[in-house]
Amino acid sequence: MSDNIFAPLAEEDGTLARLHARLAATAEREGVLDVAYRTLDTPVGSLLLAATEQGLVRVAFSVQDHEAVLVKLATAVSPRVLEAPARLDQVAHQLDEYFGGKRDRFTVPLDLRLATGFRRAVVEHLPHIRYGGTESYAQVAAAAGSPKAVRAVGTACALNPVPVVVPCHRVVRSDGSMGGYAGGPDAKRTLLTLEAA
Repeated sequence: MSDNIFAPLAEEDGTLARLHARLAATAEREGVLDVAYRTLDTPVGSLLLAATEQGLVRVAFSVQDHEAVLVKLATAVSPRVLEAPARLDQVAHQLDEYFGGKRDRFTVPLDLRLATGFRRAVVEHLPHIRYGGTESYAQVAAAAGSPKAVRAVGTACALNPVPVVVPCHRVVRSDGSMGGYAGGPDAKRTLLTLEAA
């Protein structure tokens, strides 16, 4: 008899992990995995990453409540949501490089279906703000085709479905102060400091 009373629990956890991995692989292979997700520990906290077959559809900070984000994805995209990290390996790798100071732009495919109208125009402009640089809300409004829509730019940045990868953290107030951020002020400061180094 084993002296380790936790051995059966560890064995059960290993079995469950293998079963889950098999389920995820089968769902992917058979085309019934509409939204795959995983979490990634980063200098700005745990990020939830979610992708469809088209590309990265959602990045969420822990302060945004990962469970609530998954429920919204199930409603807005598909109820077939499963933790399946393999689909997000490329995204996780590029984020690791970014936080390690070895990447200044992302090349992963994006699925921007959660951003529509003017918000979509803003989100599509954000990757054009150079690494280490910033633009004001007014500059982004003009670039997105609506120079008077400064407040709407703030809303678009707050609702950016793929922050960090699509750099809404590079949008600041006209006076140079940070402004708001979905991940919180510390996360925005961390990202801007990383890019300024």
